[in-house]
Amino acid sequence: MRRTKEEAENTRTAILTAAELLFLKKGVSHTSLEQIARQAGVTRGAVYWHFQNKAHLFHEMLNQVRLPAEQIAEHINQCDPNNPISGLRNLCVEALLTMGRDERKRRIFTILLRRCEFTDDLREAEERHEAFINEFIDLCEQLFSEPTTVKRLHPSITPRMAALSLHAMLLGLLSDWLRDPKLFDVKLAGPMLDALLRGIMIDWQASDTGCD
Repeated sequence: MRRTKEEAENTRTAILTAAELLFLKKGVSHTSLEQIARQAGVTRGAVYWHFQNKAHLFHEMLNQVRLPAEQIAEHINQCDPNNPISGLRNLCVEALLTMGRDERKRRIFTILLRRCEFTDDLREAEERHEAFINEFIDLCEQLFSEPTTVKRLHPSITPRMAALSLHAMLLGLLSDWLRDPKLFDVKLAGPMLDALLRGIMIDWQASDTGCD
């Protein structure tokens, strides 16, 4: 029985990997389950044994990685409560650096941002993606609204504006780097985020502290 379960898991993993490679190359809407089965070296019936349809397979592919907003939200409580924006900045930088180190995460996020057309059958995945984006923006707004932080904002910057700006910067850096990794060294993410934060906060200075 153990061997059967191991074989089933190996087949499932092979299907997910095949889907990632084909989604990346052809786009989600232009990839069929039959093509995925051939790429994985399994029958189409084996694909349907593990996944209800392509939307289910796509959803399970996303579950293989943590979305940056999800990753940041999960660890923000580890940051120094007296300097939460420094911790937030460091978590954003780490999310980008992780993308540079983790090939699977990089592949899946390229699919999500650049190879995916959110048709009706992928609505659930789109809603999940949008929910994490909104959660991240709301979390950032809360941190920028903290009494120790809000007084450090430039007079023309509201906590909401600061949160939206940080999200736009993070998403822009991620999207541009996935489009062309040679455009900039991902290690420059920290200094680039510092440049944005200097425009948001009166006394911002780059800091490598704030999180455990």
